[in-house]
Amino acid sequence: MPALFKVLFIVSLFPMVLAVLGGYLRYRQFGRFDNNHPRLQQAQLTGVASRVLAAQNNAWEALIFYAVMCVLAYVSGIGLQSLSYAAWLFLLSRIAHPVFYILGMAPFRSLVFIIGWFSTLYIGIQSLVSI
Repeated sequence: MPALFKVLFIVSLFPMVLAVLGGYLRYRQFGRFDNNHPRLQQAQLTGVASRVLAAQNNAWEALIFYAVMCVLAYVSGIGLQSLSYAAWLFLLSRIAHPVFYILGMAPFRSLVFIIGWFSTLYIGIQSLVSI
């Protein structure tokens, strides 16, 4: 299996892992889950719990962008192995992103976000040029 799709599988787990961590932190902060109004309760999160929720939201957004570029690469007929370095770079950036987010290290978080975004954009551009 090409690295492009291995990375897709791995990063598809990130939002769920962050959701579990966020749920734990939400329960710790409020002592209960408000299943009638979960978004309202999430909006009241503070500190680390709010940063985990933000990291989870960003993980969903990055996953969508990366998945679309993977589909584009696949249908373009480009040799998927040629995109391996970009895929692994995206994975490394997505591992670092929530860590920096949770630790409140905004400049580093932004830097790894940009690295991940450009590596994904690179996959898309290479796919388009190969058509």
